[in-house]
Amino acid sequence: MNKGDLAAAVADKTGMSKASATQAVEAVFGCITDSLKNGEEVRVLGFGNFAVTRRAASVGRNPQTGEPMQIKASNQAKFKPGKGLKDTLNP
Repeated sequence: MNKGDLAAAVADKTGMSKASATQAVEAVFGCITDSLKNGEEVRVLGFGNFAVTRRAASVGRNPQTGEPMQIKASNQAKFKPGKGLKDTLNP
């Protein structure tokens, strides 16, 4: 399922127009992104938690040449599923 499919599913479940559902989906993703950018954790009860973790710099290898290369430190978005989601997926 991609973002367009998700918006169509939201429109079907809520009776909203597809354009309104697309705006709603975009707004949710935008709010999650903005919160993570500001260093905040996003908790959706029964679904899961979104958080940012810091990945340290490391040395890797170029897969084509085998030469060592430096991998820069970066921030990574992490998702941890909540109990409700886990229970739904594993009845």
